[in-house]
Amino acid sequence: MLNDVLRSQRASSSERWQRLVAARWLWVPLLAFVITRLGIMLVAYVSMPLFVDAPAPPPYHLRPDNLILDALGSRWDSGFYLSIASEGYRYQGVALPSVAFFPLLPLLIKLLTPLVGDALIAGLLITNAALLAAMVLLYRLVEDEWGTRIATRSVWYVLIFPTAFFGSALYSESLFLLAAIGTLYAARRGRWGWAALLGIMATLTRLVGLIVAPMLLAEWWMQRQRRPHEQRPSLWALLAPTAAPLGTAGYMLYLQRTFGDPLAFVHASAAWDRVPRPFLTTLGQLVQTPEGGWGHALLAGQIPLNDWIDAAAVLTFLGLAGVLLWQRRWSEGLFVGLGALIALNSGLLMSQRRYMWVLFPAFVLLARWGEHPLVDRIITTLALLGLALMTALYANWYWVA
Repeated sequence: MLNDVLRSQRASSSERWQRLVAARWLWVPLLAFVITRLGIMLVAYVSMPLFVDAPAPPPYHLRPDNLILDALGSRWDSGFYLSIASEGYRYQGVALPSVAFFPLLPLLIKLLTPLVGDALIAGLLITNAALLAAMVLLYRLVEDEWGTRIATRSVWYVLIFPTAFFGSALYSESLFLLAAIGTLYAARRGRWGWAALLGIMATLTRLVGLIVAPMLLAEWWMQRQRRPHEQRPSLWALLAPTAAPLGTAGYMLYLQRTFGDPLAFVHASAAWDRVPRPFLTTLGQLVQTPEGGWGHALLAGQIPLNDWIDAAAVLTFLGLAGVLLWQRRWSEGLFVGLGALIALNSGLLMSQRRYMWVLFPAFVLLARWGEHPLVDRIITTLALLGLALMTALYANWYWVA
């Protein structure tokens, strides 16, 4: 009798272990998340004592007793999300109006803070949980079409991109990634109601979230054209791309009622000199010949390297969008192309490398190319070097993105 019980327990344990091993969609993103986040925290922790002459505005050192929390939770835009969560929005009478920042992240921080007792920790829990969930969904999305190898590589490439540390900082990028990936995943599974809800979440997170609407519309059309009749989405599914902009519309309604200006977030962005301009004007300023000529400027290190890096990032993603469109992957190509164009036409090159990080279909395309070992090594090496450098600079208050 006892032997039978023991055998049954061993068999049950073996089955559970086999199910866990088979659940690559869970443990592969989790392992990649843990490895890359530990690496980011290690670089931030080591670099902060080394950069002894780094600029460090005292008001932003919210947790000087903990280098990791301070680096990830109190740099640049993080302060705006925390102040919105604790004090609400500000528009008139301030140099940098917080209405430029969309409401989903500060709202979630406000809701979670009473449970954890600290707004900064609440924010970091939200952003990191969102990033992990986004990577699980990305794995499942890619695995359905391309298999486990490309799904694994897609997650890895996203997590080692040079600005991927923003996904673990107190920024809204990881929430947007979760919403955008979830929107496409739900649409591919035929769950258009969920696609609509996640689309609304995306447009509550960032203005660029509006690009999920044309992505959903293109996805609906592609499925109508390419799937068997019984698997095609109905006309009712068109409500998903129609509903997605409601997040931004709701924020505009709030701004109208509170400040009398439904476009306050657009007008507030002018405080950062982010005013819509044709991208050719922005790029034209970058290629103006410096005093003394290009040779002298390059040798003397007098070129605006940050702007050149941002320009290279956005032009690269525009090229990847072109490839996706050429391959007739219309929903993915539109998402990447519109995301890059909106950022590039915002009047500034600043932060483009951060904005590009959320355009996830580009990483799936790179992961497909990464089937070639040399391509994979090049992408991985350059990305890891960039991630280490950008993390160290960001942790030490140098402007990165």
